[in-house]
Amino acid sequence: MALARDAPPMRSHALVLVLRALGLGDLLTAVPALRALRRARPAHRVVLAAPAALAPLARLTGTVDAVLPQAGLDDGALRTDGPPALAVNLHGRGPESTALLRATRPRELWAFGSGPHWRDVEHEVDRWCRLLGHYGVAADPAELALPRPDRPSPVPGAVVVHPGASAGSRRWPVHRFAAVAAALAADGHRVVVTGGPSERELAAAVGAEVLTPDLLGLAALVADAALVVCGDTGVAHLATAYRTPSVLLFGPVPPVEWGPRSGPHAVLWKGGRGDPHGTEPDPALLAVTVDEVLAAARRTVRAPAAP
Repeated sequence: MALARDAPPMRSHALVLVLRALGLGDLLTAVPALRALRRARPAHRVVLAAPAALAPLARLTGTVDAVLPQAGLDDGALRTDGPPALAVNLHGRGPESTALLRATRPRELWAFGSGPHWRDVEHEVDRWCRLLGHYGVAADPAELALPRPDRPSPVPGAVVVHPGASAGSRRWPVHRFAAVAAALAADGHRVVVTGGPSERELAAAVGAEVLTPDLLGLAALVADAALVVCGDTGVAHLATAYRTPSVLLFGPVPPVEWGPRSGPHAVLWKGGRGDPHGTEPDPALLAVTVDEVLAAARRTVRAPAAP
């Protein structure tokens, strides 16, 4: 079984196997459920099947002992040394995800379908807390906070602009991000633009200082930022986890399902519902103007620390 390199040997009879083979935001919205599961099974080894790139942040949550690299449902079978004591589907409603876990022959399986009823309209955090509640494990949806990484921010107090998103329908036009970045820089803020390895060209098009940190570096940057400006993407959930002021731009998916419920966040959404996996910017997202984003940013930005 391919575990993180620092993982001690695993006994399958004491194993809790959790499937969440999705992205950064998906991991962060599952943190309250993972915390509840960790408390409920303190003597068990909790292993999260998730993309290997998320392993540092998964361990930072303090909820899992190791990460089993799993890049989606088509990444092959979940290979354990033996049947887990418990398998938990925090990935989806199935049947594919549940079948992947069932193939490990767990003694218990917690999942939608075989357990509670799936609701199409429900906040993502609440959904997984409700799943655990059905099995007698109380989970608090407010337990989203993350500890800070053991490293300093590369640019403390910066305004972080993140133009990327996994789908084009959730990606506000880059020239609008550029206009926001230029205006905030003119206000006196140090503006940095973040992006992953595949987003360097997009980030550079914003016309400000570009950073491509690793995941813990990104977490440290967001934790000490004065403001985050981004769409409905994983960086938005980092801002929620660190209570960093943010301006979040929503389009095809309502913020009532994926947005923050409290904290120093300004959420801009024009209503409606579209395809979250579409290739072109959603009309509701395009309806959000540069002036609206700038006004929200100036209201929300954290004041600089006194010298």
